[in-house]
Amino acid sequence: MKASEAQEIKLLMKYPPIEKMDASLSTLVACTHLSLSTNTIEKIANLSALKNLKILSLGRNNIKSLTGLEAVGDTLEQLWISYNQIEKLKGLSQMKKLKILLMTNNQVKEMSEVSYLSNLPCLEEVLLVGNPVYERMEAAGEMNSYRQEVSLKCKKLKKLDGIPVVREEE
Repeated sequence: MKASEAQEIKLLMKYPPIEKMDASLSTLVACTHLSLSTNTIEKIANLSALKNLKILSLGRNNIKSLTGLEAVGDTLEQLWISYNQIEKLKGLSQMKKLKILLMTNNQVKEMSEVSYLSNLPCLEEVLLVGNPVYERMEAAGEMNSYRQEVSLKCKKLKKLDGIPVVREEE
């Protein structure tokens, strides 16, 4: 099968590691699940030809920003991006169909960044464990207010940090 016909592409733990998402990604037009985890990628790029992409796995790279995701904003349902150096969530704003966001062990420090999750109308599951904002809330004994704030911002959220979200009947 040609790469252009494959629906699932896994290029994890390559040696030498993949350093950037280059223009060769544009050949993966049928791809619905792209995994580039455990490489040394620093920037999300060249996704515009991936019109069928539903799952993007970029965990364990050196990514610092979520810019570059706009190209798959109409199709992406799951973003697995744990173990990177992401501080800001603004780049998620265009993700109209995103249901699952796994971004443990990044560098999100401020609760104000978590507010960007409210722009994701389909978001059902979020993992933020291991981010400074989570660690700070946990250390301060404020997990209830953290959970409440995130679930209020994300109306369809069903699971937060591995724990089901229980909503009172309105």
